[in-house]
Amino acid sequence: MGRLVDGIQLARAALEVAGPDAPAKARALYLDRVAWAHAKTGQVQPAIRALGEACEALSQDSKGSESPAYLYWVDSGELQVMEARVYTELRRPLRAVPLLQDVLSRYDATHTRELALYLSWLAVALSDANEPEEAATVAERVISLSADVASERTAERVRIVLTRLEEFRDVPDVRALLDGAA
Repeated sequence: MGRLVDGIQLARAALEVAGPDAPAKARALYLDRVAWAHAKTGQVQPAIRALGEACEALSQDSKGSESPAYLYWVDSGELQVMEARVYTELRRPLRAVPLLQDVLSRYDATHTRELALYLSWLAVALSDANEPEEAATVAERVISLSADVASERTAERVRIVLTRLEEFRDVPDVRALLDGAA
């Protein structure tokens, strides 16, 4: 737990060092990291508050303002994914599932690694929502996509999804998936 608390302090420190004049995308990213750190420690209200602040920060980004090149990927869709990850970690699937379904409905399928990662969060959220058949369907796609990329992160997410689905082993679709993955 100590390292997780350190994560909150580090995320807050990065936000403070960046200051109020940091580019909007940078503030949104830092605030998302604060939300994630709070979610990892189970601090629901601070996590949700930081998500709201991240959304507000990103809304202040204008086409005319310059953001550093490293922030090219920070946009409303990515912020939705980050928000959904926080809600999934907090076991708030009614908030996570619609966000993930929305962003995944328009996500570029050529980004295989990211698609597999985002789908893994959806599978976990569906499991938390007591939708094991749908979670198994999404998990099957995660496994299929992950087989095409060499990524320890996707492999770890597959393990997390399968572990989460284990409690639904008595559901035929889930059992078939788990037995096939073994």
